[in-house]
Amino acid sequence: MPVNKNALIRYKTIDACLRNRRRKWTLENLIDAVSDALYDYEGIDKGISRRSVQADLQLMRSDKLGYNAPIIVVSKKYYTYEDPAYSITNIPLNEQDLGRMNEAVEILKQFKGFSHFSSLNEVVQKLEDHVYAAAHNTQTIIDFEKNERLKGLEYLEMLYQSVIQQKAMMITYQSFRAKEERSFVFHVWWLKEFKNRWFAVGVKGKGLQIMNLALDRIENLVIAEDTLYVDNDEITPSEYYKDVIGVTVSSTLRAGNVKLFVSNEHAPYVTTKPMHHSQKLLETKEDGIIINLKVQLNFELEREILGYAEGMRVLAPEFLRKRIFKKLKQGVYNYNDENGAVNAS
Repeated sequence: MPVNKNALIRYKTIDACLRNRRRKWTLENLIDAVSDALYDYEGIDKGISRRSVQADLQLMRSDKLGYNAPIIVVSKKYYTYEDPAYSITNIPLNEQDLGRMNEAVEILKQFKGFSHFSSLNEVVQKLEDHVYAAAHNTQTIIDFEKNERLKGLEYLEMLYQSVIQQKAMMITYQSFRAKEERSFVFHVWWLKEFKNRWFAVGVKGKGLQIMNLALDRIENLVIAEDTLYVDNDEITPSEYYKDVIGVTVSSTLRAGNVKLFVSNEHAPYVTTKPMHHSQKLLETKEDGIIINLKVQLNFELEREILGYAEGMRVLAPEFLRKRIFKKLKQGVYNYNDENGAVNAS
């Protein structure tokens, strides 16, 4: 049964009154206390009716909200709790509450390894302890993909705060292709996660071209105190990534049609989990399906296609078809022994 804010104010006010045993509470006293509380918290100056408070008392006594409050009337006049230790704020959790809290704890625990969520750690621990104490059940129901040993996660909080506080960063970075690390000023606009890997996205120096920096390639970073932050006031992540799979976006390449054949073995996976929001089913054949994506050609698209191996074939464009064929051909060659025969041992 949903409870609105005004009702909660009434219940909590009545609860506070009944817990105060140094005073005797008549129905009129409770009406006055609830009216004062509604005025203080919500500015409601018309008071509360006698019938409403009586209904609240009856509802608190019932099981509708799970309170089952032991409200009694002494001398046919004064309201109080039969149990001096009772409060509606101390009611035990039911099984449904415990189930929901367990799910929430499991979800929040996924962020415990990230430093920019460090303020949640204590809250999560308290929730976890409370749920355990109530249910003594620590079995995990929801298990998220995570990599707690991933390099660079220690930089998340500083990068996150650099966006919030609009601070430019001096980053020491070495890409996979670079022979040496280099340092430059970077203006972080947002943080991006893809395939359990994190990226800082923004612009370098005074340039306007957006870059993705993998956190696991960052060697060091500090705030560039003397550099004015270059703000992002027009580009949103959803718009920026709308034509790509992954994180690699070209500023010059337009999205084009990519036609793919998917075998019957893999078709259910591709249809139930589309490779991209632009995916369309073009044709259903005896041995599989033909789909179309409208995306930029990038590294992540190639990785997705190669991941299906023999289960996916590029039909168009020809450039991508030849590129994937070359990579698969090299892969087959890598499995050959010195005599040219496939080594399947």
